[in-house]
Amino acid sequence: MADPRVERLAKLVVNYSIGAKEGERVILNGDIAGMPLIEEVYRALLHAGAFPYVSIGAESIAEILLKEGSAAQLQYIHEPTRCLFEQYDARIFVFAQTNTHYLSQIDNKRLQLRGKGMHSLLKTSMERTASGEFRWCGAPYPTQAAAQDAHMSLRDYEDFVYKACHVDIEDPIAEWKARDRWQQRLVDWLQGKDQVTIRGENIDLSLSVKDRKFINDDGHFNMPGGEVFTGPVERSVNGWVRFSYPAVYNGNEVEDVQLTFEQGKVVDATAARNNDYLQAVLDTDEGARYLGEWAIGTNYGIDRFTRNILFDEKIGGTLHVALGAGYPETGNTNNSAVHWDMICDLRDGAEIHVDGELFYKGGEFMIE
Repeated sequence: MADPRVERLAKLVVNYSIGAKEGERVILNGDIAGMPLIEEVYRALLHAGAFPYVSIGAESIAEILLKEGSAAQLQYIHEPTRCLFEQYDARIFVFAQTNTHYLSQIDNKRLQLRGKGMHSLLKTSMERTASGEFRWCGAPYPTQAAAQDAHMSLRDYEDFVYKACHVDIEDPIAEWKARDRWQQRLVDWLQGKDQVTIRGENIDLSLSVKDRKFINDDGHFNMPGGEVFTGPVERSVNGWVRFSYPAVYNGNEVEDVQLTFEQGKVVDATAARNNDYLQAVLDTDEGARYLGEWAIGTNYGIDRFTRNILFDEKIGGTLHVALGAGYPETGNTNNSAVHWDMICDLRDGAEIHVDGELFYKGGEFMIE
């Protein structure tokens, strides 16, 4: 018997997250293991009157390219792919890996080449999203690999995923609209502010958000949603942070990351494990040492670390920053082939002050 939560998730992503309209052209990408969700998304797109273009990927094909492709082949973008990102109206991507660590043995220089090649598509996507020409959303399909990373059985992980997306209830759209209203209060309060300071056992950081736009992630960008974010003023970040959870990037886990910032730039970085990988990513390009994003997780239904950034960055009671590329719609101009989110838990009593006013303490918002 088919799981009704899969159909609900598909309809939620199509009808709410990207709001597909009749006549729109939509890219539908996904990992082959996510076919049950891909099929339901495709069906929902057709029912919405959209024209979906389907492209299914496989880890084995990506691995062959990354191991055996030349430098030119690693950086090459096919014209049909470029056309999709430049001309289509929206994109949905279904995450469904069968091996979340399949990239971990690939030489980082080759990953960097691929990242630099893909950078133009990332830049196009970000710029078109900022202008309102393009909408996108990623959605998860639970797999054994993701469940193992989260230290759960597949059945428990399915329950976790669908609860986080609110598709365990009959009307998930109503729930996300209610979350939108609550988070918009936070965004409205933050808008127009300047100085932010974060103090706690594992963080002593200051930054400016002057003239930056805060975004309400209410499930329109990725599913699940559950954060408010912006791009800090590029050279305003100063201080130190120790990240509470392993920082995962391209299947590599880097443990106990500590970063020190001066005038926006990472001037010192250490990790207890995989430090060489951390240093290599920071050296990808000039922008990799600056922040493109500063965000607070607001999804209190996500209560554990799962090694899946789609969920982990939204854990209620945490903040995260992203090294590398910023989102143009926030006003951030940092340009990089990297976008690496790292999470710091604030539930130990840490405080966030904004323009001298207490905004957040111990994982809870303090404003009315």
